[in-house]
Amino acid sequence: MAEDRSNINWFPGHMRKALNQTAENLKLVDIVFETVDARIPFSSRNPELNDIIGNKPHIILLNKADLADPDKTNEWVNHYRKQGIKAIPVQANRNGGIDSLKKAAEEELKELLEKAAAKGRTGRPIRAMVVGVPNTGKSTLINALSGKRSAVTGDRPGVTRAPKWIKTDSRFDLMDMPGVLWPKIKSKRSGICLVATGAVKEEVIDVTEAAYETMKILNELYPDLMSERYKVELPAQDDYDCFLEMARKRGCLMSGGRIDEERFSRLLLDDVQAGRVGRITLEVPVLKD
Repeated sequence: MAEDRSNINWFPGHMRKALNQTAENLKLVDIVFETVDARIPFSSRNPELNDIIGNKPHIILLNKADLADPDKTNEWVNHYRKQGIKAIPVQANRNGGIDSLKKAAEEELKELLEKAAAKGRTGRPIRAMVVGVPNTGKSTLINALSGKRSAVTGDRPGVTRAPKWIKTDSRFDLMDMPGVLWPKIKSKRSGICLVATGAVKEEVIDVTEAAYETMKILNELYPDLMSERYKVELPAQDDYDCFLEMARKRGCLMSGGRIDEERFSRLLLDDVQAGRVGRITLEVPVLKD
């Protein structure tokens, strides 16, 4: 196993610029749509956004909900409700939850829209800013709202680099903002969760360490899913022995029968990101590290 690296700092300079751009452009919009990964709602939110958004109407989109544990997603929806924040599970790549989002936005802005209608501006467009950590589905959400491929999408972080307006055929005018990570990841577990779900490049941490730590979290939370996927008995084995046995069962072997840990590490992370392990959520509302 690689040496442990707990102090992870992967905040590129363009992301500080993105936070500044968010603050500067907030006055131009009516509401903020913030995408988070439903599997890691805590780690996939930039805490600075709360201060920047302030009292501006705000909806959290728990995206990739089809990959997340539905019971845990409901816990997060209730958690945000108690904080006075509307949260909606969505699967933007399949248009799931988009109608609920549109309805919720109109409800949040009911007074504003009624005032506009009273002045003869019936059908006034809703100007929404779309923000979030990279790879939480911002561009996919914009494409779903617009009904066309309006924004560049990709499975690697940092695709959007500059804010831009996107007109749609519906009632929404959307401002796509660059993705913004935390200035510094304070918790190693949060860092592992971000790598495990593909929010940040795996190159920022040793891939074997990331996969090993991800395996430990999943063995703790979803032992049945892990046993079924990797054909091992849990929790009978030591963590490291379990990691090696999983690799062996998946055929990740080199000459002489040696375990190819790096190959299995990439396979495991890919399984998690693609949902092949099952519907999983790595964080619950009370979990802060």
